[in-house]
Amino acid sequence: DEGLINKKLPKELLLRIFSFLDIVTLCRCAQISKAWNILALDGSNWQRIDLFNFQTDVEGRVVENISKRCGGFLRKLSLRGCIGVGDSSLKTFAQNCRNIEHLNLNGCTKITDSTCYSLSRFCSKLKHLDLTSCGCRNLEYLNLSWCDQITKDGIEALVRGCRGLKALLLRGCVRLPAARGAPSPGVLEMSFRSRFTPSVLLFRRSPHQVLGSGVERVCLQITDSTLIQLSVHCPKLQALSLSHCELITDDGILHLSNSTCGHERLRVLELDNCLLITDVALEHLENCRGLERLELYDCQQVTRAGIKRMRAQLPHVKVHAYFAPVTPPTAVGGSGQRLCRCCVIL
Repeated sequence: DEGLINKKLPKELLLRIFSFLDIVTLCRCAQISKAWNILALDGSNWQRIDLFNFQTDVEGRVVENISKRCGGFLRKLSLRGCIGVGDSSLKTFAQNCRNIEHLNLNGCTKITDSTCYSLSRFCSKLKHLDLTSCGCRNLEYLNLSWCDQITKDGIEALVRGCRGLKALLLRGCVRLPAARGAPSPGVLEMSFRSRFTPSVLLFRRSPHQVLGSGVERVCLQITDSTLIQLSVHCPKLQALSLSHCELITDDGILHLSNSTCGHERLRVLELDNCLLITDVALEHLENCRGLERLELYDCQQVTRAGIKRMRAQLPHVKVHAYFAPVTPPTAVGGSGQRLCRCCVIL
């Protein structure tokens, strides 16, 4: 008897029992009585929802109603195959379910950039997002900076489906091999295997422009071999940031400058804190006739004379460089504190 159960079992225990039930069973329980309706539809019972089996019946208003009822309880939602769901309902969902961590929108072909904007604005705890077959094949620009749950698998899937992508920013994506110094190939090589031909690539790990910030977290896997692959596979490259990629040498710059993108397309090159770069690299860059801006902050082996010679060949290039003051020699036998190479103590 339902009335007897309500008297014998506290609401907390009934809620606990309902938490083990699937969606269909919960909905059936909600029809038993008013008391069970309230308990069965309590948001705490709806933390994980998969609507794939009901995809043909799910419309936008269903998602909106679920979001209003579940609110902050909802952690995982699968709308795979729910082609009736669009931007408007997902905006309402994003506003109501801000604790969502896992969202599957595979096959939701009606959604556009508007949904991505809503999710990025309201769902800061989102860890997994599946947009398979969502019709973003014309995507040209994507900034994933500081999305620290992004992995190489996600990037590989992205570049396979978005062949028109021209700009991909990956600052601070710590789970990518290049950002963690893992032994597997860096992001560039991985992207090239997927026939990725962007016009802009950014691999600077640190969010700061100040010398010394984030130096312990650099892209250790970007090497000259990376630039060789880039010169072969990215003929449309226009801007490249290699700041803090400390394994880059003059040879890598040689391959870049002799490539199609170097000769015809490259406009911006950032080499801040590339410690192995010398004046020889500047000689190679004279082949980049379209170069407009060159960043050389804290390149210790680059000299003013080398920059002057390059500017004579490329007078239109804006060169941004920094030459640290000479570090005073430490007194013999002294125990004085060592001075930072790039700081002036007043």
